[in-house]
Amino acid sequence: MDIRSTLTELCGAFNAHDLDRIMAFFSDDCVLEMPRGNMPWGSRFEGKRNVRDALATRFEGLPDVHYDDDEHFVDSAADTGISKWTLTGTNREGTRIEVRGCDFYTFRNGKVIRKDSYWKIVE
Repeated sequence: MDIRSTLTELCGAFNAHDLDRIMAFFSDDCVLEMPRGNMPWGSRFEGKRNVRDALATRFEGLPDVHYDDDEHFVDSAADTGISKWTLTGTNREGTRIEVRGCDFYTFRNGKVIRKDSYWKIVE
């Protein structure tokens, strides 16, 4: 498995807002940790259905969300990768958002088992 290529393809799927394509990269027992939430890890979603629903909410809340300036880093020995990006989008209230962030990915048998997302806090 070429993790760097997978991360590039995943970024493309996110930019296409293609949930089917995105979820094809994830294992059935995957975990998603989003940056916002009331716990130190943000919000956690477990299992493919819950992860899909959480990502759908992202696209609903930021209908024009786009990840640009992406860079991808890989530790093949640990089956991990990091994607850095600039997220832009407009929320439902019309507020434009632009933040730098990154996703830490863990893979097993070629599938994402964990996606842990971080954003800069813009004040």
